[in-house]
Amino acid sequence: MRASGTARLAVNKTYKLYIGGKFPRSESGRVYAVTDTKDRPLANAPRGTRKDARDAVVAARKAFGGWSGATAYNRGQVLYRVAEMLEARREEFATEVAAAEGLGRGKALALVDASVDRWVWYAGWTDKLAQVAGGANPVAGPYANWSTPEPTGVVAVLAPQKSSLLGLTSVVAPVIATGNTAVVLASEKAPLPALAFAEVLGVADVPGGVVNLLSGPVAEVAPWLAAHQDVNAIDLAGAAHNAGVASVRDLEIASADNLKRVLRPEAKEPDWSADPGVGRMLAFTETRTVWHPTGN
Repeated sequence: MRASGTARLAVNKTYKLYIGGKFPRSESGRVYAVTDTKDRPLANAPRGTRKDARDAVVAARKAFGGWSGATAYNRGQVLYRVAEMLEARREEFATEVAAAEGLGRGKALALVDASVDRWVWYAGWTDKLAQVAGGANPVAGPYANWSTPEPTGVVAVLAPQKSSLLGLTSVVAPVIATGNTAVVLASEKAPLPALAFAEVLGVADVPGGVVNLLSGPVAEVAPWLAAHQDVNAIDLAGAAHNAGVASVRDLEIASADNLKRVLRPEAKEPDWSADPGVGRMLAFTETRTVWHPTGN
């Protein structure tokens, strides 16, 4: 118990990775200092390694069968639960986003609200996308033919570098809404909202391994994800706007080794508050066509 009148030492939060529904430290034990936009220290974030990336891919692959096999309606319920839990911690995340992005309280709250709304939006799409991207095909002959979108598999996601929460939501939610599992590398400069968001995922009915969150230098971790043979697709949203990252072309070349789907980054940081459309959901789906005889 501290003596009367003495200054109290703050208990700084220790952030961890999120892999397979658990919160491990980086296998290297390394961390790196995270500062705000004025270079004031905020906390230390785990410095993920190749081994951490491999563990995350293993967890994502293990979770894929159950998540992709769940009904679209059930996935929507889970995404809506994420929105509920994020809403419950609205004030806390506003503080995280304000510090990470150098924003006033009002703007930070607006970004948190937009993130909650986006989770709700994608929750509503889970059982409707098949009606937009699939359907019966007009064919001639004694058979019926229809197509439906199906998940690609394990998707690596390089989260946007500047938009620490809304941008993160905008690239992660469409991946898991369609039945994929994700290995996400958080913003290198502003990883704390993403690492805190892992705590939301941990209590929001999201099965362990469906979303795995790493932090660390993009130039160190991204090439391993791009080259990993058990990663089926990669979203390079956070690659173009980070000076230290391996070039987008290098990551595309590494991804080509096992014919990954690659979603290239836009030339400029997009407006993550704009209507997202269905493009990111369709980017990581395959079209399955079924033929069935109907008789004469």
